[in-house]
Amino acid sequence: MLSRTLRSGAALTELGFGAAQLGNLYRPTTDDEARAAVDAAWASGIRYFDTAPHYGLGLSERRLGEALRERPRDEFVLSTKVGRLLVPSGYPEGTMDDGGFAVPATLRREWDFSRDGVRRSVEESLERLGLDRIDIAYLHDPDHHGEQAHAEAIPALIELREEGVVGAVGAGMNQSAMPAEFVARHDVDVIMLAGRYTLLEQGALDDLMPLAAERGVGIVAAAVYNSGLLSRARPAADATYDYGPATAEVIARANGIADVCEEFGLTLPEAAVAFPLRHPAVVSVVVGMRTADQVVGTVDRYGAEIPEGFWQALSDRGLVRDA
Repeated sequence: MLSRTLRSGAALTELGFGAAQLGNLYRPTTDDEARAAVDAAWASGIRYFDTAPHYGLGLSERRLGEALRERPRDEFVLSTKVGRLLVPSGYPEGTMDDGGFAVPATLRREWDFSRDGVRRSVEESLERLGLDRIDIAYLHDPDHHGEQAHAEAIPALIELREEGVVGAVGAGMNQSAMPAEFVARHDVDVIMLAGRYTLLEQGALDDLMPLAAERGVGIVAAAVYNSGLLSRARPAADATYDYGPATAEVIARANGIADVCEEFGLTLPEAAVAFPLRHPAVVSVVVGMRTADQVVGTVDRYGAEIPEGFWQALSDRGLVRDA
């Protein structure tokens, strides 16, 4: 599998393993399923793995760390995130997490983008992972904490990078405007952009993408199926988009793209995986994978041969803005 290199020197495979499902996203995943998914990813050549404390209240980090611990450490890139500390919840026994993960709520998330909070988060992630270092540390969804993110959190990550505790720093968000500010104002290495530079939506071309290319900042494209809308050959009538019901206009545009896919013998998800990698700033596409079968299917999509004429047809019909 091909890789692209950050200016920090970390080489990310073009397809990355998103480990939210290993934290029981929406429904339980067994330990065996989680381990088999990581094993299948490794066998396929995937060497970039992304997780976060938020995912299953630490369950994703623990499972991913256990599955990677026996692998040669210099052969993979691991990223996790800061901004949500995990603290004892004090909730009654049997209470389940209300953050989208099927896990007991023995812990709760506490927002903290302070210098001390960032350092504590990295230390606790290293303990859960059982690994000796973190290759990339992202601020996780600092949307409502912008002032503290600029004043404390990003400088704290840069400090940890200078100390050698983490290899590269940046932010992971569902918007492009604030990450563009981080790129403009700070010495960050990489941005994980969820849902804002996809086959369906290219708004990040107005701010983040050109700036990242100019500054040599890598972009990791996540949520490339836009909440599942692009994950099948045709969007369902009740498809979701940006974590809510998709409008008729959005579904119609997705169907227009699907029409072109069919003309070229392609599928919508194959094109969705491939599209972000056409931008010079994008270093990896991260897709959430729960089982070994999902890994195999995603790798097959990544490997699809897509002719240049397909992209030209989308552009000619006004269906995409191609960088």
